[in-house]
Amino acid sequence: MFDVAPTELLLVAVVALLVIGPKDLPRAMHFVGKWVGKARGVARQFRSGMDTMIREAELAEMEKQWAAENERIMREHPPAPSLSAPEAESADGADMHDLPPLMVAQPDIRPEPVAAEAPVSEVEEPKTRGQGEHPL
Repeated sequence: MFDVAPTELLLVAVVALLVIGPKDLPRAMHFVGKWVGKARGVARQFRSGMDTMIREAELAEMEKQWAAENERIMREHPPAPSLSAPEAESADGADMHDLPPLMVAQPDIRPEPVAAEAPVSEVEEPKTRGQGEHPL
C-alpha cells in the first residue's frame, strides 16, 4: 500500500517532536491515533460493503446460470405426461363416472382371542447344600 521506510518514520517523529514539542506530543499522538482508527473503520466498512455487493452479484449470476441450465434440461427432457386412469366406459356407452359407486362387503374384523392364563404352579423350594450335593 504505502511504502514507508523506518528511516522516514524516524524523520517524521523528529520533526513532530521539534514542531509540537515534548509537552503536547502525547496529546497529538492520541489525536492522530483516533483519526487513524476512524479511517481504518471507514475502510473496513467500505471493503465489507464492496464484498457484499460482489457476493450478491455473483449469486445473481449463478441464479441466472442455474435457471438457464434448468431450462435447457427441461427442453431436452420434457416431463412425462401424468399417469392418470384412462376414461372407462361401460358396455352400454355410459361414462363410469356417472354410475353410483359399487358396494363391497366390509371385512369381518374380530378381536384376537385372549389366551387363558396358565395356572400358577407351586413354588419350588430352593435346594440347600449338604443334601448329598458336591460343593463344586
